[in-house]
Amino acid sequence: MAITTRLQGGILTLTLNRPEKRNALDRATLDALHGALEQADLDTNVRVVAIRGEGKDFCAGADLEELLASAEQLPAINEASALRLGNLFLKMRSVSKPVVGVVHGRALAGGAGLATACDLVLAVESAQLGYPEIQRGFVPAMVMALLRRTVGEKVAFDLATTGRILSASEAAAIGLVSRVYKEREFAAGVNAVLTSLAGGSANALALAKKQFYQLDNLSLEEGIRLGAMVNALARAHPDFKQAIQSFLKK
Repeated sequence: MAITTRLQGGILTLTLNRPEKRNALDRATLDALHGALEQADLDTNVRVVAIRGEGKDFCAGADLEELLASAEQLPAINEASALRLGNLFLKMRSVSKPVVGVVHGRALAGGAGLATACDLVLAVESAQLGYPEIQRGFVPAMVMALLRRTVGEKVAFDLATTGRILSASEAAAIGLVSRVYKEREFAAGVNAVLTSLAGGSANALALAKKQFYQLDNLSLEEGIRLGAMVNALARAHPDFKQAIQSFLKK
């Protein structure tokens, strides 16, 4: 089984399940993630999605055996294959539920890309992240657009062309990781964040996520106007009225 799934308390946990391969991303794993996210988007019982890795690592990147075999394929076939990963990144951003990467061990190459595509990344302090493709004669091409937006031009170029590996704290300092936890605090910290997200207004979270990524292509004035539209939509939803009334009663 490429991934395992578990839904509890509104939290859907998708666990990469190839520990013997350091959870490398093969076609079956990508297909499973695509399918799970499509279902999660439609399932009202799912409030937040967490992506984890089984075993010692989060994800070591693309399956090297599949990658090597692709060297004999036509460029058009390889482009379609690469887009399978790229479209997964886009799907993670378009799903209406928050997608949280829970990172331990190594998140490298495509694995770091998977983490970068998440809305939030929670990492244990011993975790490592990086894009070492360049050291293997390859390019971190599928994550480049996300990486540049996340950490800025100069830092993204450094990471993509040197392949240097970052500690969790270094990754947090440049914006690749949202929060870093000590080993003994990791499980509780992750659970607190996921539980908080799952307990919030599904409508408000969906609106916030959609607006957040729409801002990428807007001017400041357009962004303010979009904010006013989202503000009005949020006020019209029952969740808003119930939350305000509950707060006033305290």
